[in-house]
Amino acid sequence: MTDTLHDLIVVGGGQAGLATAFHATRRGWKTLILEAGPAPTGSWPRFYDSLTLFSPARHSSLPGMPFPGDPGRYPQRDEVVEYLAKYAAGLDAQIAASRPATSATWDAGVFTVSTPDRVFQSRRVVNATGGFATPHRPELPGLDGFFGTVLHSAEYVAPQTFSGQHVVVVGAGNSAVQIATELATTAKVTLTSRHPVKFLPQRPFGRDIHDWLHWTRLGHGRPSLLLKRGVVAVLDDGHHQRALQSGNPLWRPMFTRLDRDQARWADGSAERVDVVLLATGFRPALSHLDGLYGASGASAVDRDGVPLHRQGVSHTVAGLGFVGLEWQRGFASATLRGVGPDAAHVLRRLR
Repeated sequence: MTDTLHDLIVVGGGQAGLATAFHATRRGWKTLILEAGPAPTGSWPRFYDSLTLFSPARHSSLPGMPFPGDPGRYPQRDEVVEYLAKYAAGLDAQIAASRPATSATWDAGVFTVSTPDRVFQSRRVVNATGGFATPHRPELPGLDGFFGTVLHSAEYVAPQTFSGQHVVVVGAGNSAVQIATELATTAKVTLTSRHPVKFLPQRPFGRDIHDWLHWTRLGHGRPSLLLKRGVVAVLDDGHHQRALQSGNPLWRPMFTRLDRDQARWADGSAERVDVVLLATGFRPALSHLDGLYGASGASAVDRDGVPLHRQGVSHTVAGLGFVGLEWQRGFASATLRGVGPDAAHVLRRLR
């Protein structure tokens, strides 16, 4: 069954998709959101219990709706889920939950987007599945033959499950350090990465770093002297750095390999390990674009599934955009506060 022609189809009903729909409906566009999950709250309900935003509430809002409560506090996961649900309810857009996009095609200026039970058409498509849909599991020596449990941070919920075990957390980003520090209260934890963990002060000179980036105009959409592409730095008020300095959790350079139930380290030592937890990031969910080609026959994505775009606007398929990708226009592009400006930028350029 083919639906009537929409002005815009947004694939993904998380923060990026909701921000895009906000700007589209303000333009008067008939907008449809296709969300794979049961509710338009993105990946947030699946994140670990203790997840806390690294930006204060005043810098964690979608367009048109400030985050409620004390603007200086750092909201928790469940608060973000509730906020997104309320935001979605206030949009003048059609939201189709439990409808994952399975494929998309373009012909003579019209997109056809298929779901398992229905087909939709639109003049424009914005892919807003974000950068946190598909857990990235790197190939590590011996990982496939490891005797213990291998988890991704996407599967981590709370520390109690790992009481008394030796957990090796792989990664050096915010989530890796936050999870390792939390786990160290109930388990023996080794945090391992190819490079030492780098820290940025959360509140330099008594104010959150996001305040300084805002005041100095070094935030979204501009190059930052503090946060650069490819540089992983953990925002910290001192708690996590003190924990690592105390040795609980213990940081070690990346193991040379996993051998049955052991991790072998560069200094020649070996330790028994119960769990390897991969805090190694995510990749965008873009498989539905694999068969999408523009008028010239050029694909929407490259051979590795990476979108071909300039600041979120496809340069191979007219009318196609992206919102929510990491570093799409700046370091804030994949955050609650960053998706709104990116969505506005993309919609202005879609013809």
